[in-house]
Amino acid sequence: MSYEEVAKQKFEALKTKKDVLILSVESSCDETSIALVKNGREVLSNIISSQIDIHKLYGGVVPEIASRNHIKNISGVLEEALNEAGKTLEDVDAVAVTYGAGLIGALLVGVNFAKTLAYALKVPLIAVSHVHGHIGANYISHKNLTPPFLCLMVSGGHTAIVQVEDYCSFKLLGMTVDDSVGECFDKVARVLGLYYPGGPNVERLAKNGEKKVKFNYHTPLPNSLDFSFSGLKTAVVNYVHNKEQKGEEFSKADVAMSFQELAIDELESKVAMAIKKVGAKKLVIAGGVGANKALRGRLEKTCKSLGVEMFAPDLKFCTDNAAMIGSIAYYYILAGIGLADLTLTASPVVPI
Repeated sequence: MSYEEVAKQKFEALKTKKDVLILSVESSCDETSIALVKNGREVLSNIISSQIDIHKLYGGVVPEIASRNHIKNISGVLEEALNEAGKTLEDVDAVAVTYGAGLIGALLVGVNFAKTLAYALKVPLIAVSHVHGHIGANYISHKNLTPPFLCLMVSGGHTAIVQVEDYCSFKLLGMTVDDSVGECFDKVARVLGLYYPGGPNVERLAKNGEKKVKFNYHTPLPNSLDFSFSGLKTAVVNYVHNKEQKGEEFSKADVAMSFQELAIDELESKVAMAIKKVGAKKLVIAGGVGANKALRGRLEKTCKSLGVEMFAPDLKFCTDNAAMIGSIAYYYILAGIGLADLTLTASPVVPI
């Protein structure tokens, strides 16, 4: 039988298999990560090789450099992941990989590596959305979490409110019409002279500031579940540039705090609106910006006031990692979706 025929038979059998061990690969940006995840909830290993120190020199991720370093690191990451889990490749039931969204060159490294593994092992290849992976991170941190729930997706590439009706059933309620909130944090960090990655450094600086800077900014789309962060980003950039051009003193910490609070205001107000609109009982936070403690604190208060239970991943699962890909891949298998063949390629954009 051909690889495709064997993979399809094994894919169908996995739906009823008691224990399913998935080897997952994530390379959408600047982290090379491979994990072994059992039954979508138990992480046996989750190895991440970060390129932060490399890209810090350039103030952000350089796609070509990211791709080269994925190629350099990925075999070693695989070996480390297997050793930490105490498993061999023969123990693997399926290989899952992020096929999008992300940097096309970086994604291709992971996709081609995963295809080679799946073909060599004669196991199913599961193509996973990076966005769905971030949601799956919560299933690792909260073993009893089940849909339905409302999800606030906040990352470097996405800002959206998603109604998760079942593990693999998603309804988009609102999304950014321009910049993502993560992108906005990164651009504000750059104008303030902070190192990459921008989000954590803005949060750190904001702890020493006060919310007293008045930007030339008005909240956009007040009656919509869609977001807009471009105006806020521009207002902060203009404020800083005007101060610098006039030689006037200003507090970068106050700018960071004032910006962060306005960004959280936008997220919080839309979440509250969405909770009331759909009658949600649970809110899930997903994506790298979900690690922001000020955001978590505000949303916790909002959820408590509305009688809603809030869930967020452990901090180590907020940013890009392969464990979250292995988690959601398990539910793809149960739902009978995601099976890919050797023509699978990467996509810079995927639907939510």
